Amino acid sequence: MQCGRPLLLRQPFPPEAFDRVILGCVNVLADEMNPARVAALRLGMGEAMTAFTVQINCGSGMQSIDTAFRYIREGVSDLILAGGAESLSHAPLVFSRRAVNWYARLFAARGIGAKLAALLALRPSLFKPVIGLERGLTDPITDLNMGQTAELVAHLFHISRRQADEYAAESQQRLAAAQKEGHFAGEIEPAFARDGKLFDHDDGVRPDSTADTLAKLRPAFERPWGQVTPGNSSQITDGASWVILASADAVKQHKLTPKAVIVDSEWSALDPSIMGLGPVYCSTAILKRHRLGLGDIELWELNEAFAAQVLGCLAAWEDVEFCRNALGLPAAAGQIARDRLNVDGGAIGVGHPVGASGNRIVLHLVNAMKRLHYKRGIATECIGGGQGGAMLIEAM
Repeated sequence: MQCGRPLLLRQPFPPEAFDRVILGCVNVLADEMNPARVAALRLGMGEAMTAFTVQINCGSGMQSIDTAFRYIREGVSDLILAGGAESLSHAPLVFSRRAVNWYARLFAARGIGAKLAALLALRPSLFKPVIGLERGLTDPITDLNMGQTAELVAHLFHISRRQADEYAAESQQRLAAAQKEGHFAGEIEPAFARDGKLFDHDDGVRPDSTADTLAKLRPAFERPWGQVTPGNSSQITDGASWVILASADAVKQHKLTPKAVIVDSEWSALDPSIMGLGPVYCSTAILKRHRLGLGDIELWELNEAFAAQVLGCLAAWEDVEFCRNALGLPAAAGQIARDRLNVDGGAIGVGHPVGASGNRIVLHLVNAMKRLHYKRGIATECIGGGQGGAMLIEAM
């Protein structure tokens, strides 16, 4: 709500003018099973406002934009509020399957004898909670958590621990510089806690990070030899993001000044064990369709789930065998210049509230393109479960 209200207040039309609300969210709370509808009502958009929630893991926030884009392109809607939200700090603790079975046996028991037998089967270990987020970040098909998939990508493309730490340190320093230079002004809204405490910037930034300091951290998923650590991974955080999509008719009717145009979007799927390579598949599909090369894209936002995963994507595009066999290209796709990639840092410092990140990187790409006077950009991300999403954006 705290980022949606200022956005709506800035518009020259009332909140009721929207046709619908679409929100990406992964860890939906039991108290708010359709957070899009809850958000629409709390934002004062009227009881008649239709709203629905979309979920495609890390791509949910981008999926909300893509769904809105297609509604408008097909002439179904003219004005849509699309967003993403996640509160990972409120991810639930759940009971184990053993505990659930015990509760079911107890409540199904008929007669005193059966109930006593069920009660006698009670063990203290049944009350040990399972961290829902830990299970949610583990792929049920491969039984690998997301950090382990990043380790696999690093192994396949020979990404060293030093390279990952250097990338993470650079990302932190870029974020710190962007905050200092005001590059997020007008994009990040101050938030207030219930006790009135003000949060006016993302506090995950560690500007003193260096490859040497990050090298002191222990591997988080594959000890002792793994290279994915808390320092070169995205942070677990809360966050929300909204964007407004409008048709040409709505732009004219409400005298709006559009920032950018969505040219195309793509969703791809691959082996879940190497889900981190998803951006390579979907971005390459867009480039092929528009007869573009990597160098034709002036700015990239590639969500930093893990430093090793981002570097793995860059290495994949430079690998002749991978590009031929996996992407159907005649040769290596080439390189993405580092000064055109995540220029203001990314999820390693900002955090990765999974339902919001896809929305945030599209929003930031648009604003960064405008600031740097670039015309064409791609926002892309890997998606848990073995998928990837990408959007081709052109600045106005």
